[in-house]
Amino acid sequence: MSDFKLTTTGIGTISELALLRDIGLTYNACAMTSEIAIDEGSGRSELRMLADLDGYVVLPGIAAGRPTDRVAEELGQVMLLSGGKLVQELTPKATSTPNTYSGLFGLDRFPFHTDLAHWLIPPRYLLLRCIRGYADVPTMILDGRAIASDVGADLMGRALVRPRRPRRGEVRMLRLRQSDGTDDIIRWDIEYLKPASHVGELVFSNFQNRVEEATPTAAVMVDDGDVLIIDNWRMLHARPAIAPNRRDRRLQRVYLRSLA
Repeated sequence: MSDFKLTTTGIGTISELALLRDIGLTYNACAMTSEIAIDEGSGRSELRMLADLDGYVVLPGIAAGRPTDRVAEELGQVMLLSGGKLVQELTPKATSTPNTYSGLFGLDRFPFHTDLAHWLIPPRYLLLRCIRGYADVPTMILDGRAIASDVGADLMGRALVRPRRPRRGEVRMLRLRQSDGTDDIIRWDIEYLKPASHVGELVFSNFQNRVEEATPTAAVMVDDGDVLIIDNWRMLHARPAIAPNRRDRRLQRVYLRSLA
């Protein structure tokens, strides 16, 4: 299974990790042993509990000197996309193909979204590994589940949307909030999802207004080997605009079905 265990120097419980987070300190994500620790009460790994706290977790230096595919396979169940490529390179581009965010926005700010929101069941987690990062170009994060709660869970569940384009020759109606049987899925993408009902139009507009009013959290990765894991069923993420001297920013992305 996994070769990783999330530990700290003298601090080991999830509540203590949460306390460190709340007072602005960081835990030592590089201290590893043979397997990920499992909490006996909940059956969840420490990594899953960390991700559940805030919907994301930054693991400083956890992938230093190691290939991203190996790290991803040890942290969770990886997902191969249709092209068969596990690790995707993310670099700022002034122009790109029109059906991508880089093609739509270039070096400008990317809007808040969940990845692959037009899929019936989007990937649960996305793993971002820093190759070259900058403190002033963080990944911006918003709690989509909290926004959905403000809009109204019932309304979110009734809000029908459709993908901007057919997928595999089919246009499938989707809901902004749905359940996979065990957990809620919040999907959001103002570019690739379009309202498909009257309720959908009202909720879509309300949700977007709240996104614009919300104060995001900055998840900073600077060093090669820093890793950010985002709960893609809960959190929205975005990228700031890229300055000319930040165009060598480079991340790698892997989708995960679950965490180890």
